[in-house]
Amino acid sequence: MGMKTWLLESLPIVAMVVIQILDVGLTTISKAAMSKGMSRFVFVVYSNALATLILLPYALIFERKRRPPLTFSLLCKFFLLSLCGISLMQNCVFTGVNYSSPTLASALSNLIPAFTFLLAIIFRMENLDLKNSKFQIKILGTLVSISGALIIIFYKGPTIGTLPDSSTENGHPLKPSYSTMLATTNNWVIGGIFLVIAGLSNSVSIISQAAILKNYPSEMTVVSFYCLFGTIQCGAFSLAVERDPNAWRLTPDVQLASVFYSAIAGSVLTFSVQMWCIQKKGPLFVAMFTPLGIAVAALMSGIFLGDSLHVGSVIGAVIIVIGFYGVMWAQKNREKSVTHEVDRQQSSSLQKTPLLASQTPV
Repeated sequence: MGMKTWLLESLPIVAMVVIQILDVGLTTISKAAMSKGMSRFVFVVYSNALATLILLPYALIFERKRRPPLTFSLLCKFFLLSLCGISLMQNCVFTGVNYSSPTLASALSNLIPAFTFLLAIIFRMENLDLKNSKFQIKILGTLVSISGALIIIFYKGPTIGTLPDSSTENGHPLKPSYSTMLATTNNWVIGGIFLVIAGLSNSVSIISQAAILKNYPSEMTVVSFYCLFGTIQCGAFSLAVERDPNAWRLTPDVQLASVFYSAIAGSVLTFSVQMWCIQKKGPLFVAMFTPLGIAVAALMSGIFLGDSLHVGSVIGAVIIVIGFYGVMWAQKNREKSVTHEVDRQQSSSLQKTPLLASQTPV
């Protein structure tokens, strides 16, 4: 294998690792901005507005000759897609991160394949074949992932590698009060619930996007209106929730940086690179890198936010990853089986065609 070929083969792997780092960087910098007093609702509005300003001109100018015409019914679908995938999902994500940590957000994001599988069964996009061993593995993997999520949310456990506490009295570290520990635990549970809702919303969005793109194969136009309607919806919601005008002011520090990072790295770059990797290697290749975000999030949260890693998070994350890869393995083998069956039928058809063609009416 030549150096050029090796680089081309390695590029999608490097790209997906970078995407995981960028994604975790988004939750980390947003957590830092919210810790500085930035409203999570205002953050979502500004980041989507900036992403719209970048994406929409490209879609309207460069894709105007290639995309199908925009109809009112199609715009309504975009509006509903944004309602679920941006307004609900992003607000729940950043609310969950604000209450908990980026590490919890990365761990629970691995529930998305499980939720997507369950929704595909509910909407009859997936055949309910309980006798099929691969289908049974997907169900088992889904249940394992959900059980891992429950462990992370409801069992925090002792910390791992805790840094020394600088708060001391007479040379002895101060122990947190019972009320403080109870408030921290409650916040962790509340954050986990919001992140689970976000994962479910993301799964609904994925299924909806697949249905829309099937009839309207213009990805950049879809994501542009996705961000546009999301900005409008989140703006209306934030105006109703944030009554303080000062909440809309961005300070030229981590708050402003987080908005630019979210729009450029979180939306524009991530979407473009993921689409390229899907075209090169397929959706399963992209999904296989999701658990990497847990390790990256734990590292970045410890360095930049001073967060501690908890035993419950490690145990639950391992269980979620096992369930995740179980679902992915079953899906990959199922697709191989379907492809093999199609090839076999085509081969059988080609073998029969000359015999049929040689028959002439008597």
